[in-house]
Amino acid sequence: MLWPPADADHLLVTADQMLTLEQQWLASGLPVAALMESVGQGMAEWCLQRPERLQHGVLVLVGPGHNGGDGLVLGRKLREAGVAVRVWAPLPLRQSLTQEHWRHLLWLGVSPLTAPPAPGDPALWIDALFGLGQKRPLPSDLADLLQRRHRQAPGRLISLDVPAGLHSDSGCPVEGVAARASDTLCVGLIKRGLVQDSALDFVGGLHRIDPGVPERLCAALPAPVMRRLMPSDLTTLPRPEQSPTAMKYQRGRLLLVAGSDRYRGAALLALQGAMASGIGSVEACVPAAVAEQLWQLAPEVVLDGSLRSDAAGALDWGAAMGARDWSRLDALLIGPGWGRIEAPWDPWAEPLLGLKGLLVIDADGLNQLARSSEGWRWLLKRSGPTWITPHGGEFARLFPDCHGDTLPEQAAAAAARSGAVVLLKGAHSVVAAPSGEVWQLTDTDPAVARTGFGDLLAGHAAGWGARCLAAAGSVHAADLAASALMHAQSAKRCDQGSSAGTVVPHLAAMTRKMMRF
Repeated sequence: MLWPPADADHLLVTADQMLTLEQQWLASGLPVAALMESVGQGMAEWCLQRPERLQHGVLVLVGPGHNGGDGLVLGRKLREAGVAVRVWAPLPLRQSLTQEHWRHLLWLGVSPLTAPPAPGDPALWIDALFGLGQKRPLPSDLADLLQRRHRQAPGRLISLDVPAGLHSDSGCPVEGVAARASDTLCVGLIKRGLVQDSALDFVGGLHRIDPGVPERLCAALPAPVMRRLMPSDLTTLPRPEQSPTAMKYQRGRLLLVAGSDRYRGAALLALQGAMASGIGSVEACVPAAVAEQLWQLAPEVVLDGSLRSDAAGALDWGAAMGARDWSRLDALLIGPGWGRIEAPWDPWAEPLLGLKGLLVIDADGLNQLARSSEGWRWLLKRSGPTWITPHGGEFARLFPDCHGDTLPEQAAAAAARSGAVVLLKGAHSVVAAPSGEVWQLTDTDPAVARTGFGDLLAGHAAGWGARCLAAAGSVHAADLAASALMHAQSAKRCDQGSSAGTVVPHLAAMTRKMMRF
């Protein structure tokens, strides 16, 4: 099962992919004018559903290409609905169809501005300047006007397709300047750059305007494709079936090695995340200070080992890697809250190469691996599946040569090199598989950028992966993407604050609802 589907709602495309799709669509006989009319109508309907924004009229900033034409159709539709409309073209109009729409609006009585508008103008500005494939910086006078508009009338500008000055693939402002929109009405398929962390301050709310992109064109995009994960995808989450008579050890077995004298809470949060996954059996190797109270804090967890910490408070985790029957485990989580460990990675981690089950490495486990003699190349020696869950700093230390303009590019390069599934955390986290599949979360809550949420996610991911492996006999990158989505949506729906601890019951309830076993 392809989850989520590679349809118009989920695909994240580059400018080249979108242009190729449009060319194929127009080559079928669809007139450009008909497509522009459909796009403008969809945008007008979106605006008319928000009449409070139109009380002072609109000013359409008309660009030289077809993006400007879309804006003119939108302006005409709003005028027909009784909205006061003005237009301004700061640059000569190049496309003949855009010129025709301009002449028609003037014929209808719309007066064009002959000078730049005042940045504090009370009207809603509609940025229809440049659209897809922007690579050159904005003209300096236009860049200055848009910056002053944001300062003097914040929230009073919407962008059509792509904010002016924003690179639609990287999501970075070209030379640092772009329009700051309260909302961006993206045409057809979502452009990849619009969901990147670098773009969020400029894009505002992201809304897809669907002119009826044919499914056959979506299906024709060459694999691998990049997809976004949305809240609605929880209803189609892959659910491996398991017998209702399965005992606890058949519902996933996880060993967790986490925490230290310095970061005792990390062990508990990772354990809470694991228990929220609904896993059948959890064992833990934790620092002695946590081990003493574990029966009170998490009575369901079996204490596997009480570990000492070094003089700096970092966990002596190598003691947990002694003679073990790894076949008893479906998954092993290492790294949350260990602290900075000076001991070498390789001797301690050697037993992990014999683990056939899922290995999840988080936080300080990744930092210690980065300082080892082999670095990420150690991951290639693993015979079982591996998931890694770095944030940006941990990723840069482990993969210093995996460069890219966006998180998806960086994560995909790291997954291809290391053979591990990579969850690269950010405002819009990315999951990348060695096969080339990439998922990106897009509807997230910025309030979760707080201490403890990473520990909770690592525990849930490890528990969820163990459950999937026990039920289906294999684990897939989509399973990690599913865990990340459940974690993000649980935090967003929590009405008791945004601390990691308050999210736990919501995550447990959501996980239970999603699963049939």
